[in-house]
Amino acid sequence: MNLARLASFVHKWLALLVGVQIVFWVVSGFVFTIIPIEQIRSEHLIRPAETVQTLAVSNTAALAQIRDAQGRAPVKLTIETRPVIGEVIIAEFADGAPALLDASTLRQMSPLDADTATAIARAHVTLGDAPEGVELIEAESPQYRGALPAWRAQFADGGLAVYVAANTGAVTARRSDMWRLYDTLWALHIMDWQNHEDFNHPLIIIVTAITLLSVIAGIVLIPYRIRFGNGRRRKNGPTASAAADS
Repeated sequence: MNLARLASFVHKWLALLVGVQIVFWVVSGFVFTIIPIEQIRSEHLIRPAETVQTLAVSNTAALAQIRDAQGRAPVKLTIETRPVIGEVIIAEFADGAPALLDASTLRQMSPLDADTATAIARAHVTLGDAPEGVELIEAESPQYRGALPAWRAQFADGGLAVYVAANTGAVTARRSDMWRLYDTLWALHIMDWQNHEDFNHPLIIIVTAITLLSVIAGIVLIPYRIRFGNGRRRKNGPTASAAADS
């Protein structure tokens, strides 16, 4: 078997083997390029943050007394002003869940209830309607890998879901129908259909290597195809010319 026949054999059969995945790569890559990532992240629906004057904590001596359920001191304290719940302190611990406290009274507010989480979600976005439902999420999924537990407020507009961390009151994620489409195409693109995040697994490496071999074989065929085409034109040229003269 000469080089041209070998290259043709390799190119044809390897392309057939990985052709469907190549289509997935091209289609998903095309969608990735035409849809702005800001729209995928629903950034156009975020309500502009209001300028709020941060107040000083009145009882600073009491901060040293903050402890978790096991009596351990926090490793970090952050004072923030949040929509709906106002000025709060987020106490982070070396081991265990963070705690949310009222900055003026040091009363623990976490974990937040469904009504408070819903109010935070509504204040975060510009949608006028209330969520269709609110659900407590306690396990990771391909759609959400943020802080747990978290409240998931589901809106009707665009299938938007807003996630609010129950222990900090922070909005940790937004997931819309557009995001889900993007995530599905991403899973097809990297061939990780379960977790949608691993692009170094053996399957994609093997398929990519096969695709590369098929492309190289196609490149090897180019001079042979050009030579064959020129040969046909030279062969058919005089015949076509004679037919025209007759």
